[in-house]
Amino acid sequence: MVRLIKWDKKAADNLIAAITFIGRDSIQNAEKVKKELLSKINDLKTRPEKYPLDKYKKGNQGIFRAFELHHYRVSYAVLDEEIIITQIRHTSMEPIEY
Repeated sequence: MVRLIKWDKKAADNLIAAITFIGRDSIQNAEKVKKELLSKINDLKTRPEKYPLDKYKKGNQGIFRAFELHHYRVSYAVLDEEIIITQIRHTSMEPIEY
């Protein structure tokens, strides 16, 4: 089953902010991180259960999962027909339960 990928507004804003921040030092690195994060997110369409449950989600009933790439943690919700990208945070930030 192929699911549709949707983005929470805050997650999309966080990705843009991260790429902008990286781009201040290196446009090439910013493009690389953006390309690889979006590629990995796109791969979730067919295998969203590939990554472990999100350990920071309170009361996670198995819907929320997360992965890390280039020091960024991407959290997402797996629903019947869609995947919602809920958070993108740098791994050096204090972990928060949500």
